Amino acid sequence: MKNSYLIATCLALALPTLSMSMDAEAAGKGQRGPRGELVHQIVMKWGNHVQEAYRANVGEWASGMGPVFAKADIDTLRRAAAAPSFDAMNEVFVGNTQGSSRAQNALMSDSGQNAVKTLGDAANDLVFVPITPCRIADTRLAIGQIAANTVRHFDVTAVNSYSFQGGAANNCGGAGSVGSFAAAALNFTVVTPSTAGYITAFPYLGTQPVAATVNYAAGAIVGNYAVVKLDQGASANELSVYSFAQTHLVIDIVGYYINPQATPLDCVDTTPVAVTVAAGATSNAVANTCPSGYSQTATNCESSTWQMPFVFFKGGVCSAQNNSVGSASLRASRTCCRIPGR
Repeated sequence: MKNSYLIATCLALALPTLSMSMDAEAAGKGQRGPRGELVHQIVMKWGNHVQEAYRANVGEWASGMGPVFAKADIDTLRRAAAAPSFDAMNEVFVGNTQGSSRAQNALMSDSGQNAVKTLGDAANDLVFVPITPCRIADTRLAIGQIAANTVRHFDVTAVNSYSFQGGAANNCGGAGSVGSFAAAALNFTVVTPSTAGYITAFPYLGTQPVAATVNYAAGAIVGNYAVVKLDQGASANELSVYSFAQTHLVIDIVGYYINPQATPLDCVDTTPVAVTVAAGATSNAVANTCPSGYSQTATNCESSTWQMPFVFFKGGVCSAQNNSVGSASLRASRTCCRIPGR
């Protein structure tokens, strides 16, 4: 009962800032219209969760959600109020300008279909390279604390030394010299934040996601591991980090994901098998089998005279008829290939 009273009090203080999400006439009379009532239901329903799970002030959270509530249509607000979980409620608001949810968008456009991971796909077939853990940033040594409710940008790739942002005075085992890469495996450690809150890591200047990377309490030292997609544009920075409260931040890299590199097939020819074909006769030469791990891609046939045309060549078998006046040689081999590293 006490928590509900506190939440109601915080909501009463926050709702004036949410006036855009209420009916104008009702707001003018000091009453909640349909939109305001739904906003009230959402905040009251999840206020305790916000306090307990994120240790955040309900009034500040409600005010921060103001633009989201204001842009949502009445149907979206109804679905958010009826959502069975906090994540489901947030998911309702992650939609297009018509208020459709991400799940609905997936049904309405090809871009929402599940990505198929295919060999060599530049976006999905990434290659992980583990490295010895190495520090790439420490705001206690450089740049200073991240201010509350701001975003700090960090350089991750194409770096000879990370010391300018408090990291190691080298390229972290080659991570800085490999060039641009698609994502990084990072350990984030928040150090003595001013109040409870969270940080969120995302690609440089990209859309800040709803999910938190690290949740923290005031004065805590707490960390979390995350794989973060990086910006691969021309900017020097690739990573952005938002912080709810003023805090120091330490970032260690433990590996990175590179885009697949186009590499030629690894191919070999087997040792030719030769047979002697008598004048006027037809004979077969069967090539040696491919080495283990290789697959045949071609059958190679050779004859010692132009007067021995091939009758058949497939699957490592060469068949020819000798039309010359003397014996001739028929040779067969296979070209065998494999994908490098498989």
